[in-house]
Amino acid sequence: MPAERSARVFVNHWSRRLHRWATVATALPLLVVLLSGILLQLKKEFTWVQPPTLKGSAPLIDREAGVPLDRALAAAIAVPQASVQGWKDIDRLDIRPDRGLIKLQARNGWEIQVCMVSGDLLGSAIRRSDLIEALHDGSWFGSVAKLGIFLPSALLVLVLWITGVWLWFMPYVNRWAHKSRAA
Repeated sequence: MPAERSARVFVNHWSRRLHRWATVATALPLLVVLLSGILLQLKKEFTWVQPPTLKGSAPLIDREAGVPLDRALAAAIAVPQASVQGWKDIDRLDIRPDRGLIKLQARNGWEIQVCMVSGDLLGSAIRRSDLIEALHDGSWFGSVAKLGIFLPSALLVLVLWITGVWLWFMPYVNRWAHKSRAA
């Protein structure tokens, strides 16, 4: 029994110590991950984070052909804030036939939404969700920070979880051990 008790005391001591210092080491990266995670959870609720997906005049499914992509590019070029001069300035294209919509995302973060049927510009706005995702996973700070700070912080948060569960259960384990010794 004394060896079992001393082992528990040893583990408790190091769990508390590790818990304390891991908390200090992960405080700032964890704060960045938590705040950006909250924004990402709410990205569809706040247009500041991500523009709402609009609807074209009709779903393309009901029609035989949509507008050529060059007309969508022309609509994107017409948005001065997007700074689009050609396809090289487009980061990604999102085609939503069920909504009759083409989304073009410019390299500077602007999102342009074009009707697939008419080729008309439906809307444009800055899309911050990609920046927030890069902050969330640490890639915005570079690969050294992502792998050298954010990954170790994630591992330390796992250690915090393990030591926290251990410290939470220990009073119950001690009571059980005390009752079994008394019996």
